[in-house]
Formats: sequence, C-alpha cells, structure tokens
Amino acid sequence: MQIALPDPEFPAPLHPPSDEPSPDPFHIGYTNRTGTMSGNTMDRRAAVRAVLKAGALGVFVGIIPFLGIVLTGALAVYFYRRENGSTLPAALASRLGGAAGIVAFAINSLFITLRIFVFHALLASTDDFMKIAQRIGLNVADPDVQASIHNLFTPAGLAITLFFGMMITLVLASLGGALGSLFLRPSKPPD
Repeated sequence: MQIALPDPEFPAPLHPPSDEPSPDPFHIGYTNRTGTMSGNTMDRRAAVRAVLKAGALGVFVGIIPFLGIVLTGALAVYFYRRENGSTLPAALASRLGGAAGIVAFAINSLFITLRIFVFHALLASTDDFMKIAQRIGLNVADPDVQASIHNLFTPAGLAITLFFGMMITLVLASLGGALGSLFLRPSKPPD
C-alpha cells in the first residue's frame, strides 16, 4: 500500500480553491455574479465599535419615545462613517442601526431586570408604570387596567413585553440606520 505525500516544494493549500469566495471575517457584504466582493462592504471592527457607542448613547437618547430609538440607529451610521470615512448603502446601514438598537434595548432591559428582581422594586416599578399609563390617558382606576398592568410584571408578561419591545426597537433602529445612511451621504458636486 502506497500513500502519496505532497511535494515539499509546493505545500498543499489548506482549502482547495472554489468558484465561491470564502467569507472574510472582517468584512460583510454581498458578492456579485462573478464571485468578487463588491464595493458594498463594511469593516466589522469599526461597525462593532460604532454599534457599541451608539447603543450606549441610545440608552439616554431613548428617553425620547420612539424618536430616540430611530436616532440610535442613525448614530451608529454616523459613528461608523466618522471612524471609517466611508458611506454605507441603506441595507447595510439598517443592519448597523438595528444592531445598535438591540444593544440599547439589552442595556435598558438589564437595568429594568436588576431593578425588579435584585433590588425587589416590583411595587415601585408597577407604580411608575401606572403613572406612565395615566399620562398617556388610560384610566388607572379601572380594575381591568390595573390587572393588565400587574400582569405585565409576571414572568410571562415580562417575557412577552421584552419580545415585542425588542421587535419594535429593531424595526425603528433599522429605519434610523437607513435614514442615517441617506442623510449622511455626501452630496454630489454640481456638473
């Protein structure tokens, strides 16, 4: 039995060449039909830094209802452009904005969960939510409204609230990223 050994002068490649390009760990994007990377790529390291910065600021900007989440997505695109110097197409910018929104949502959720479960502030959280419900016009004296608010702070209610909150945040922050890409695009010089 003979075993063929590779020629020591020409080491065998670790991965045989193929028609499909291998994914680059530092860039994400799409390939065109010829298999080469197009100009629509994103530097992953710069993107992660931009997402973390925008997500951390999004905790504070998120105080503005709904608009704060959109601004968080736009901030991620702004930070990416400032660091990398390149503009992103709307599709990649919306992914970047959505990631920043999820980071901001995760930080907010962590603070709320710590407040409720670690510091045993369930009653205070329920009272705060009642005040918010009263400000938006709900009749908090109605027993059905009170029961609904108390159900939100059960484990199942928190899970459902977190899921829908995350989905809304993802959509709004992605929209903010796409809008940020459009507004931060350099203007074309007049011909």
